[in-house]
Amino acid sequence: MKKVLCLILLATSAGFAQVKSTDDNNKSDIRYSLNPSGSHYVKFTFTNQVWLRLNENNPGTTVLSDPASQTFDIGLRRTRMQLFGQITDRVFFYTQFGLNNFNKTNGFPGYNTAGTPSNRKVAAFFHDAVGEYEVLRKGSDFIRVGGGLTIVNGLSRFSQPSIGTIMTMDVPIFAQATVDQTDQFSRKLAIYSRGQIGKINYRLSIADPFPVETSGGVPAALGVNSVFAQKKHKKQFDGLLIYNIFDTEDNTTPGYMTGTYLGKRKVWNIEAGFIGQKNATWRQENADTLYSSMNLWSVASYLDMPVNKDKGTAVSAYLGYFHTEYGKGYLRYNGSMNPATGTNLPIAGVSGTHGNAYPMFGTGNVTYAQAGFKFKEGLLGSQGTLMPFASWQYSDYERLKDPMNLYNLGVNWVIKGNNSKLTLNYENRPVYKNGVEFNELVKDGRKASWILQYQISI
Repeated sequence: MKKVLCLILLATSAGFAQVKSTDDNNKSDIRYSLNPSGSHYVKFTFTNQVWLRLNENNPGTTVLSDPASQTFDIGLRRTRMQLFGQITDRVFFYTQFGLNNFNKTNGFPGYNTAGTPSNRKVAAFFHDAVGEYEVLRKGSDFIRVGGGLTIVNGLSRFSQPSIGTIMTMDVPIFAQATVDQTDQFSRKLAIYSRGQIGKINYRLSIADPFPVETSGGVPAALGVNSVFAQKKHKKQFDGLLIYNIFDTEDNTTPGYMTGTYLGKRKVWNIEAGFIGQKNATWRQENADTLYSSMNLWSVASYLDMPVNKDKGTAVSAYLGYFHTEYGKGYLRYNGSMNPATGTNLPIAGVSGTHGNAYPMFGTGNVTYAQAGFKFKEGLLGSQGTLMPFASWQYSDYERLKDPMNLYNLGVNWVIKGNNSKLTLNYENRPVYKNGVEFNELVKDGRKASWILQYQISI
């Protein structure tokens, strides 16, 4: 943090000018040029997402031991700072520092797994720290190699989202398949190659996943359902291939893929991705410990383009199919910035079922779709325009007798692109309970949440 402040002060005293960026938001950069042309530079960005939320909690939910059928909370969904730059024609570096899911329950329970008091003041951490070298450049084609702590991976564009450009209230987190289990908020220590060759964009990586024991929570006990293994650690292999039918996308930072360009580009892509890891999970059958490989793959199409350039209207859409093979019986509940802390109605074979959690990850198949329409520029005069959206997730997981349907409806008030944006979102999710059949969950109604988010990004 001190280094970032020093950089800002140094740049100000050295004539740190506000220059026009070439990125898709067309915003002013906080940038310090390292050569006269500005092709070598260091850049600083900041993004903050504040949530105000009213949530209908899952049955049995408690908040700090008190029963709570609903909650209202205020939190920081994401607060991030980036410092990156082009040092030479071929050398690029990227770092990101920040925190996620910071509300009043952050750090709960009162003691961590080591038995020492929790501390709400240590939530921020390095998300990324990457060095990258460009081995080939020919026109707009390039090949780069890099390594470090990075989100570059396979599976899909939403496995490595640019959080400042999200169209919906939040990304489909199930696509960040191992989030905070064997990675650091979707980042892994990895070496990778990424590039653009004609109409094809690719990324390939070899990652060394973190042991699940270092996730900050107590690892799930070995039982009849697959959970991440604590032995036989193996490397992970990832890949994503994207065919650009129209414009190519921004490739400045490693991994991160734009949510919506707000009509600034004409993009239509077809993609396919995968993540594979041998012996990723384990389970117990009779007296035997059985290991399973994690095999995840997806195919999808992404569309984001202007409808009427003169008026500034635009459309954005995505449709993807995901095959998620973690191992027999794998199922994981999760809820974004969960407002609750416990439950008095546990569900056998899963944990963390309180608050706004739902079966987000599991062995099975997922279909995900989202769509939005940006109205004309100046619809609200000098106060910007509106972009309504909707999303749907259908998860047919092995342990769910009734497949999961998750719905979101919302509208973005785009005040100044993605730099200043207010979003109102309604989410409707299913609730499950233990079924009659062993190890099976059945649907038990639905719950909802209403979220108001304000995002500022520079």
